[in-house]
Amino acid sequence: MTPPQISINSNTMAKPQFPYSSSVSSFSPVMVFLGFPTKSTITLNRNPIKKVINTNIRCSRSVSNSPKQPYDQKTLITNENSKPMLNPFQTVAATVLDRFESALNSRELQQPLRKTADPRVQIHGNYAPVPEQPVVHSLLVIGTIPESLNGVYVRNGANPMFEPIAGHHLFDGDGMVHAVTINNGAASYACRYTQTVRLMQEKNHGRAIFPKAIGELYGHTGILRLLLFYSRALAGIVDIHRGNGVANAGMVFFNGKLLAMSEDDLPYELAITSDGDLVTVGRYDFGGQLKRAMIAHPKIDPQSGELFTLSYDFATTSLKYFWFSSEGKKSTDVEIQLSIPTMVHDFAITENFVIIPDQQVVFKLSEMIKGGSPVIYDGTKKSRIGILPKYATDEKSIKWMECPDTFCFHFWNAWEEPETDEVVVIGSCMTPPDSIFNEGKESLKSVLTEIRLNMKSCKFTRRSIIPEINGKVISLEVGMVNRNLLGRKTRYVYLALAEPWPKVSGFAKVDLVTGEMKMHNYGDGRFGGEPFFVPSEKGEEDEGYVMAYVHDENKWKSELQIVNAVDLKVEATVKLPSRVPYGFHGTFVEAKDLAI
Repeated sequence: MTPPQISINSNTMAKPQFPYSSSVSSFSPVMVFLGFPTKSTITLNRNPIKKVINTNIRCSRSVSNSPKQPYDQKTLITNENSKPMLNPFQTVAATVLDRFESALNSRELQQPLRKTADPRVQIHGNYAPVPEQPVVHSLLVIGTIPESLNGVYVRNGANPMFEPIAGHHLFDGDGMVHAVTINNGAASYACRYTQTVRLMQEKNHGRAIFPKAIGELYGHTGILRLLLFYSRALAGIVDIHRGNGVANAGMVFFNGKLLAMSEDDLPYELAITSDGDLVTVGRYDFGGQLKRAMIAHPKIDPQSGELFTLSYDFATTSLKYFWFSSEGKKSTDVEIQLSIPTMVHDFAITENFVIIPDQQVVFKLSEMIKGGSPVIYDGTKKSRIGILPKYATDEKSIKWMECPDTFCFHFWNAWEEPETDEVVVIGSCMTPPDSIFNEGKESLKSVLTEIRLNMKSCKFTRRSIIPEINGKVISLEVGMVNRNLLGRKTRYVYLALAEPWPKVSGFAKVDLVTGEMKMHNYGDGRFGGEPFFVPSEKGEEDEGYVMAYVHDENKWKSELQIVNAVDLKVEATVKLPSRVPYGFHGTFVEAKDLAI
């Protein structure tokens, strides 16, 4: 079938339209807009766009129509697909496996999708993907960007390139990084896909071919999709030996390298050009030292410059802890045995210890045989937290403390208090623990919590830092403390107001001692994501600026807000040339560190 031609002129919105069909799809051709690229050629008229934006969302069983987005840019990046070169055996195998997938898709359509795997829920509205945006300079700035802010704010997120053919969870999308470069009060913007090995293979095939870890691997059809994928791998149709991660979650700048990460693969190195654009350098193994995936939340000690991290596997009970010197030399692995394969999304460090959670969200592939999700909350398992010396060479010195019903998806800081023989851990305790992955009746709550671990008695206590307001729990999620004080005692933390979940209506500055909370709300119909705190080089702990992408769902416009971290007053607003979907984690890289 010949793909349609697409043109964009001054009187229309950008409408990447394509048939929801391929050689394996069972769907009828339906014209949709999801922001996904096709094989089509895209041309752009440079005249300004004046048409009123339609923000109505129309959904069907197989597709979702997201609001249209105007573009005022010089170029749209098109996806140039080329069929992989297959030998006769591979051609036959590909045909057979494609037909099997088509039948599998037809079977799956007979059952309703879970909300946690339904594209109509997971990637609608401002969760829908956007095309790449080449650098746009001289952006409109309302207010004044502080003189001390010079560098690049980058934020990662999930942005599926190809329309899902089955279930899809927000976390399944391809990694896209959004970057605002600030230079002496002027700002530019660009967004680019991280060109993972997985994404490059799918571009060659012209469609999604790797299984979606959360959206598709569920129940009996999930088992069949795994068998299908590994059959393609055995036939040489796809290559699984160079990684299959999406690099869509975390960002870190370490030893002169900007890394995009997800816990299913090695990191990917990105380069920021002198023009403010983003280029994927490639999969980064620390000079051949890293042989397996690492989590997306490594910790950099602000005094030593060392990077500490973990690696886990959904199929084994072995958790690995290791660290890198400030020059990038890797330590030996410390293998830590767990009772069951467990999700370890985040952890914490202190000046002398690493804090390792062994919580109750686990992987049980046997649940798929029963028709369920392999990621579940295991109420029979006892949640615990381990304290391990930072430079331990084995797990013998780890101290485990049971912490019943304590599940923190993220940890914000930890420190030692020698006078009481305690380690203090600050995190957001989430209930239900597996609600991000599995559909349930109970609404999600994420409570900012102080956990105290006594090194002598090996017992713990916990308390909610913020009291309920009018009987309501305030959910606080993604955020950070002053990164120059990571692992040391801090008083303030900046966290997203995760309401109405899963949207973020603003952020809060919380006093960890008094529980006082000051809020910065984005306004009606305006939502954002992680607030990133850029501390002043010299000054008090809370001196600096908070940066956050904000999207106006009424006007369908996005911006970068720069907020004074002391009084939460907006210093500057950078108007962005294209929509920025809600995403995950980011970092700010100083201009002096980039040398651009």
